[in-house]
Formats: sequence, structure tokens, C-alpha cells
Amino acid sequence: MTFKLKPIVAGVALALTATSSFAADSVQEQLKAQQDLIKQQQAAIEQLSRQVKENQEAVEAAVEAVETDSGSSAMDKVSIGGYGELHYNNLTGEGGASDKKAIDFHRFVLMFGYEFADNIRFFSEVELEHSLSGDGKPGEVELEQAYIDWDFSDNWTSRSGLFLLPVGLLNETHEPDTFYGVERNNVEKYILPTTWWEAGTGVIGRLDNGVTVQGFVHSGLETSADSKYSIRSGRQKVAKANAEDLAATIAVSYAGVPGLTIGGSFQYQGEITQSADADAGSAYLVEGHFDWQYDAFALRGLYAMWTLDGNGPESVGADEQTGWYLEPSYKVTEKLGVFARYSTWDNQAGDSADSAKAQTDFGINYWLHPRVVFKADYQIQDNDSGKDQKGFNLGVGYSF
Repeated sequence: MTFKLKPIVAGVALALTATSSFAADSVQEQLKAQQDLIKQQQAAIEQLSRQVKENQEAVEAAVEAVETDSGSSAMDKVSIGGYGELHYNNLTGEGGASDKKAIDFHRFVLMFGYEFADNIRFFSEVELEHSLSGDGKPGEVELEQAYIDWDFSDNWTSRSGLFLLPVGLLNETHEPDTFYGVERNNVEKYILPTTWWEAGTGVIGRLDNGVTVQGFVHSGLETSADSKYSIRSGRQKVAKANAEDLAATIAVSYAGVPGLTIGGSFQYQGEITQSADADAGSAYLVEGHFDWQYDAFALRGLYAMWTLDGNGPESVGADEQTGWYLEPSYKVTEKLGVFARYSTWDNQAGDSADSAKAQTDFGINYWLHPRVVFKADYQIQDNDSGKDQKGFNLGVGYSF
């Protein structure tokens, strides 16, 4: 048997060529299919990533909403502060005046504020005086401030609620680390009288030239013949206050010169006894003050005068009530300061009776911290009545 080799080889080669071509086509199809699958998977991954991101943003928004509702993030808008002062008085009475030897946590104050928006704020101040309050106790719990400030323009603010009146040097700024002496000066106690708050509404304008203007309509005083129409006794403290006769206060201050503040205020009330005393009438206050600091030296002073109409105040000399003081001080070091103060006041200056009072104080302040102060002073009274108190006072105070 003989074989024809060439035809066989040719057939085998043709078969191999066909197989190879088929295999190549199959591989290309598989590669294309895999590429299509990869593109589909990538599209699915991108879609899944978008969904995860959207879900994450939704969860974060929900968490933020929950936190706001629960008050957690609202705490960032809450402000808390306070101040307090402890006093020790060791005074000897002369000419019929009584001795005073006492230790007293005079004031404990907490302040709370809240920012509703960039231009709307709330501020409040609650005070416990003399450590204990209640029936038969020496102290009081008082709401001294609770008001809303609304900045309705860049320089003007509306204030409504219960607030301190803008009179004198101490009434609005009376934290113990901000002034010299253990006790507040007597002129801003018996004539203005610090601390003095009322309820009402008004505006505050802070102008670009250093001038601040304030004007308010508010509740008024209610003095009486029983207290000889004294101003301090007329404070109603907005406790179911008689509002038969309202009052108005205007104040202007200038701080355009570094280290110097000059200011004054005027108040008018149509009837100083809330129409309860037919023998009394209108009253107005005129007050001026300054505070000057030059390097380590400082000087502050104040003058205030009340004029009361009516036969009732005139009959006891209370138709004119005046007072003034002058206080130089010197910072020996950053922490240690010395001061002296002369003050005189008279709540019955309208007659010739011996009712004027005068006091000289001198002492030191030592600031353990800018807001923690130890105080010591000596006082000498020289009253027309001859009833004087002399001695020393010690104190410690703080604010935050």
C-alpha cells in the first residue's frame, strides 16, 4: 500500500489553520465580554458610591437636626457668668452712731445669656444678697436684669425688658474687681441709687466718633413721706411695680480719647410717688461723671442732683438731693493699687438742717488675678449730725 503524503499534510495544515482562526475569534469575544462586564461593574460601583454619599449627607443632616432639637448644639450660644463679694466691716460709732462689726457675703450673682441670632441676644442677672433669703432672713433673691437686645442696624440696638439704667459710673459696671474700696461709694448708693434697674424699652446708639447715646422709657420710682422722699427707698425693683407714672432716661457718653470717658444722664418722672401723695410732684435727675486713666494714675469723679417738686418734699428739705465724689488712684504694680476718695451727699439738701454727710476713704486693692481682688480700706465719716462711723473694711471679690 502506498500513501500520498502531500495531500495529507495539506489537509492537516488546513485543519490547523481553521482551528487557530476559530480559537482567536473565541478569545476576542471573551475579552470583549469581560471588558463589557468590567464597564458594567464600574458603573454599578459609581452609582453605589453616589448612593452612599447621599445617604451619608442625609444621616449627617438628620443628626444635626436631632442635636439642635435636643439642645446640644444650642449650648454653643449660651453664655454664663457671675460675680460675688465677701465683706468684713469693723466700724466704731461716734456721736450716737452704732458700731458695726459684721461679716457678710454681700452679693452672689449668676448671669445667663443666649444668642438667638447674630443680631438678637438675651441677657439676665440673678442675685442673692446677704446669703439667706426668706421670711425673717436678712437677704433677698432679686432679678436684676432680663432683657432682649436687637441690633437693627450696624450702630443701633433696641433693648427691651428689665435692665440697669445708664446712670453714673457703677450702675452698669459694678463687679467688685472693677472699682476701688470694699463698699460701693455712698453717692452712687444714696443719690443715684446703685444698683438701680427698671423695666421698659429704648435704644442704644454707638456712633463712630466714640459717642454713645441711650434713651429709655421705663418704670419709675415710688417714694413717700414716710421715708422723707429718699431716692433709694423709692426703688420698686419691678416687683408688681406701680406704673401710674412712668419715667424717661437719656444718657450720653464720650470715649473718643484713649483713657478718658466723659458722660452724663438726665431722668424725668411726672410724679415721684406714683400719684399716691398729693403733696408731691414731678422729679428730675441731672448727673455727670468722668473716668480718666494716664499710665498708672487714674482719676474719677461724679456729681448728681435730684430736684423734687411739691410741698411734701420741700417741707423736709428733700426737694433737693445732691452728692459728689472725687477718687484718685495709682497702680503701684500691675496687681497692687492704692486709692483715696472723698464723697459728700445729702438727701435733704433743700433746707438748713444738719443732714449733709461726708466720708473719706483710702486703701488698697490687690488683684490676685485680673478678675479676683482682695481689698482693704479705712473710712472716716464727718457728718453734720455728729453721728459718725470710723474703722476699717476688708473684702474679697471676683467675676467671670
